[in-house]
Amino acid sequence: MDNTRSEIAATAARMVVEEGLEYGPAKRRAVKQLGLPSRTALPENDAIEEAVREYIDLFCGDTQPAELAALRRLALTWMERLAEFRPHLAGAVWHGTATRLSDVYLQLFCDDPKSAEIALIDHGVDYEARTVTGFQGQPVEALSLSVASRELSESIGLHLLIHDHDDLRGALKPDARGRTPRGDLRAVRALVDNPGDEH
Repeated sequence: MDNTRSEIAATAARMVVEEGLEYGPAKRRAVKQLGLPSRTALPENDAIEEAVREYIDLFCGDTQPAELAALRRLALTWMERLAEFRPHLAGAVWHGTATRLSDVYLQLFCDDPKSAEIALIDHGVDYEARTVTGFQGQPVEALSLSVASRELSESIGLHLLIHDHDDLRGALKPDARGRTPRGDLRAVRALVDNPGDEH
């Protein structure tokens, strides 16, 4: 990776950790902050994740493991509540780079795409519905809610991405680095019970 992309990655990583930004917006803001042309080639997400891990090791090593554990316990609670929709944890909370500013991303694999939304309505849960890009590049519905974390003493963004049940087949293919891109209830429970055993 060239120096410019390394600098963008490092700057974006700081924004991800300190402000809770997602990778895409963090990269774009880093380009602007560094005074680079808007068409500057951006680093891949893997490079951002590596820079985030380095930043966490340097500046958050004493607080991040406990924050990550709290977010994983919160995710597990919601996965158990939504078990009928085959929830899978993805993103920074799954990959181990989350801090208290990170949101939780659960991907649900539903027989009926409206069933999860109906379940939230039945339980009186407030949410905001929007359309986002799914892991296969297609538009999917996202139900976003704010949930309290007693352990962290703050509200955490929880995003439920609604996929068809058939999408589950391709959901667990390893990524370019050979890692599982998301984890089911059993995998997340194992991480919560044995925090040192990263996938």
